[in-house]
Amino acid sequence: MSSEPIPAHPTLSCHSTSIASFAKLGTLSWLTVVLALALIAGVSLFLSPQWRHNPDLSHGWFTPLVFVLLIHEARTRGTQRFLSASKCAVGAVTASLLAGLLLLFVGGLYMAALDWTHALVALMVTSALCALLAATWIIFSLKSVRLVPFNWIAAVAIFIWLLSIPLPPGTYATLTQTLQAGVTRVVIGLLHFLGIAAVRHGNIIQLTTVSVGVEEACSGVRSLLSCIYAGFFFSAALVRRPWSRVWIIALAAPLAIVMNILRSFTLTLLAHNGVSISGAWHDVTGFAILGITAALLALLALKLEHSSDGMAKNTNQVAIPKTSEPSQPARGPQRLVAGGMVLAIAIALFFILNTRPASIPSRPPPDLATLLPTNYAGWESSASDDLYRFSEQLQTKHLAQTTYQRKTANSATPLVLTVYLAYWPTGQVPVSSVASHTPDACWPGSGWSAKPQPDLRTQLTIGQRQLDLAEYRQFTQGDYLQHVWYWHIYDGRVIHPEGVRSPRQLLLMAFKYGFHRDGEQLFVRVSSNQPWDTIAHEPLLQEIFARLTQFGL
Repeated sequence: MSSEPIPAHPTLSCHSTSIASFAKLGTLSWLTVVLALALIAGVSLFLSPQWRHNPDLSHGWFTPLVFVLLIHEARTRGTQRFLSASKCAVGAVTASLLAGLLLLFVGGLYMAALDWTHALVALMVTSALCALLAATWIIFSLKSVRLVPFNWIAAVAIFIWLLSIPLPPGTYATLTQTLQAGVTRVVIGLLHFLGIAAVRHGNIIQLTTVSVGVEEACSGVRSLLSCIYAGFFFSAALVRRPWSRVWIIALAAPLAIVMNILRSFTLTLLAHNGVSISGAWHDVTGFAILGITAALLALLALKLEHSSDGMAKNTNQVAIPKTSEPSQPARGPQRLVAGGMVLAIAIALFFILNTRPASIPSRPPPDLATLLPTNYAGWESSASDDLYRFSEQLQTKHLAQTTYQRKTANSATPLVLTVYLAYWPTGQVPVSSVASHTPDACWPGSGWSAKPQPDLRTQLTIGQRQLDLAEYRQFTQGDYLQHVWYWHIYDGRVIHPEGVRSPRQLLLMAFKYGFHRDGEQLFVRVSSNQPWDTIAHEPLLQEIFARLTQFGL
């Protein structure tokens, strides 16, 4: 590591006082350190399921170690810049504490509205940690304390936590769709440049003998997040000049996108030549791209640092004498920070005790196939047998879909009706995961185009009863129009995907439904080439919804 060494003749008028030793800390400072470490340990434990189950966040396991390493680098090799105990500094500490407590409280409300693992809960809780650590950092960077200098390395150590959390569902879906579409277009262009016949259908590349789908795992989100994380880390650990840091951070995202396009193009060429790209090829190229991209960033950082060392040797610098040692510690601000952290722990414990996951296991998973009749008078039925290829993506094996078709007297076009069901037992996946796989997110990747419409929700009736408010969409593929209705049932009640993605709606749900435990989830989708008024009187559909009543629909 060679980041920000203290220059023999500093050019900036910063205070080059000696760093304080942990061994000589007072009781109040030690209390603040212990409380900060307790918050870090709690948030790490809270985020560990995301790091374990979400491949996009596997780099999160390094974050606690990176935090400690960068704080050490900030103390030993970073610019020794310290702040005066001015009103501005105390105001910044107070603002950071209030922001941290507010963010933690809002995160608790999200936790109450949905569950612990919702992406917005992780965002709020982690942002709260960053705000509280920022307040602690300002206190420890005062000239009367001098424990952690006020420099870039320490700032990265604190805020790199925000790169170790899941993206909110709406942001993730938008980013994934954008990257999928972009990767597909570029790969198609490269294939055509090489004279290889290929046609694009959404995110599917149709070759002469095989089709290749650019799925979520191939969109590049994983490498994008990991490379931005690495870019910030290298900017703090390997380089010291501001413009070098800007270059490292700015190039991280484009480099990740280019390398992922190269990976997708390579896999497509392998598939074109008859190689099975599922399994080993898919995984090996994914890990290889991550490693190569990180190595390229590190080499670039070392090159920029080497260049900056050469420039620094030719710079005329003027020595500035060290400032005198302070005599009194900043006890007032430290008490403020310690009190704020104690209050934060109390808020966290309150929500933990009132929103803890269910201790009673869910009932045995239902046999979804029995909910969809296979033989019904007047209808031809066909059950889908390839749904399990989506099990890893959806994080469930409980899937069923049946398509029904019958001729109609008034039209030469047959009536087509498809019912899709997906089930998750209690605590298996967060609500945000289910809500991110709606037709809005998934159908465009299969070649369907969403048709704009004024009302996205509709009140439906089936037989003599009124159903819960349904999400309603229309999709087209060529001249074929498909009506789609769907419900997301969580813990026995219907929730709405847009509410799941909207912070305001989540808070309203917390006040409306109160605190609750984890619950099982069921996703129901009905699609047809006819509007609801045409199919609502069908006995087949009435029977299916009668069977779904047990789940709260």
